[in-house]
Amino acid sequence: MSHQYETCEGTLEGLYLPCLAWEVLRREDIQTIDQLRAIAGQLERFVGIGSKTAQAIRLELDRIAAPGEQTSGEGQLSAWAA
Repeated sequence: MSHQYETCEGTLEGLYLPCLAWEVLRREDIQTIDQLRAIAGQLERFVGIGSKTAQAIRLELDRIAAPGEQTSGEGQLSAWAA
């Protein structure tokens, strides 16, 4: 699997996001998965998050969702799957 960006684990356990995404989430005081899910549809509004990063975040949220809770239609694919 190839990654377009270097990913890292941040403050929300189980999520692997581009390091820049973690900086934005920290700046915006997003501290829980529920908070991140609540703003998932508005990620592009945050300075520093473009459409590719927003899509990566949404796919990671889907990846960690319980079966039947996926929202993007991508199933269990990683945000960085080719």
